[in-house]
Amino acid sequence: MAAFSYQALDDKGKLLRGVTEADTARQARVNLREQGLTVLAIEAVSQDAMQSGSDGRWQWRRGRLSVAQLGLITRQLATLLDASLTLEHALTALIEQSENEATRQVLAGVRAEVLGGNTFAKALGHYESIFPELYRALVTAGEESGELGRVMLRLADYTESRQALRQKVVLAFVYPAIVTLVALLVVGGLLIYVVPQVVGVFEQSHQTLPLLTRSLIWVSATLQQTWAYLLLLLAAAGVAIHFMLRQPRLRYQAHLRLLRLPVLGRLVRGINTARMASTLAILAGSGVPLMTALNAAAGVVNNLPMRQALDEAAKKVREGVSLSRALAVSGYFPPLLVHLIASGEASGKLDVMLERAAEQQEQEVGNYTAILTSLLEPVLILSMGGVVLIIVLAILMPIIDMNQMVH
Repeated sequence: MAAFSYQALDDKGKLLRGVTEADTARQARVNLREQGLTVLAIEAVSQDAMQSGSDGRWQWRRGRLSVAQLGLITRQLATLLDASLTLEHALTALIEQSENEATRQVLAGVRAEVLGGNTFAKALGHYESIFPELYRALVTAGEESGELGRVMLRLADYTESRQALRQKVVLAFVYPAIVTLVALLVVGGLLIYVVPQVVGVFEQSHQTLPLLTRSLIWVSATLQQTWAYLLLLLAAAGVAIHFMLRQPRLRYQAHLRLLRLPVLGRLVRGINTARMASTLAILAGSGVPLMTALNAAAGVVNNLPMRQALDEAAKKVREGVSLSRALAVSGYFPPLLVHLIASGEASGKLDVMLERAAEQQEQEVGNYTAILTSLLEPVLILSMGGVVLIIVLAILMPIIDMNQMVH
């Protein structure tokens, strides 16, 4: 049995959208007609169908779920399973109460695969772009251990904490970005529109202008003539950098240089370490083999040198080296993480120590981000004030000289 999304008209001419289940598209049409609906369009709800239609790109995007939506349905599903509902009934309840069409389509497709005899993990595998490898690995572990509800609760906690960390970092830099943009617009407006009008008064006086004023006039004239070309140059540079970073070798070098920066490097290392530690913690605590957990953890590490170091560590672990010693070789991971992992390996509580390490790293990233933004905001404001002060002085100095000549 498969799931099909449809558009239909009821007996009053109202447009309806929804998801129905049937063996074939033809059977789905028959079922909808028996309900008194006039079918306008019907299509299979599956990742293959989303990518193979004439408007496949649009359909694929429509089937994507955000991290927040994924976390919400994970929490809801975990709650229903923990209340002793069967997986089929839990998915049905989520489909009925969901207000998002993409969510309903994905859940209906998963439910159809489960009803067809597939495991929950295999059903999620039909939507690899929505449910990542880590998600499916945890579901597999939950099904094999018979503790799917408990594992889904941990997975919901993990998804929500990862989304919270991402929002904390992004929101921390929103205000500095807005201040920077406003500063550039204000300074650009002063140089392009205000300064030229004031300069005309000075030119009529035929006086020798101060060096600061002459420099300001030159900058203003240059911007007036080239601002459009500068915008095009910035856009071209952005596109060029985007395509350059798509090359694995150049992207690796860029990530390596980013790690070596004194401020941003520490932030990038902390974010990726927190992701890796929390992923390993939830996988190890759910009974997933360590090698599988390391492979899944490498997928959530965005920095390429750190990802390569984690892959190398996995190879050493496969050869019999302890995880703590394997991670310590590269020097990319914090010493505290390595020591906590070593303690977990010695005590047999690796998942507990990994969870502590993840919490410590998330707290450190939050504190470091708060300190960084608290220092960045006054620096931006002072820089903007300094630039405006220079412009004002460059305009006032000739006026002061003119007044002195009059007296």
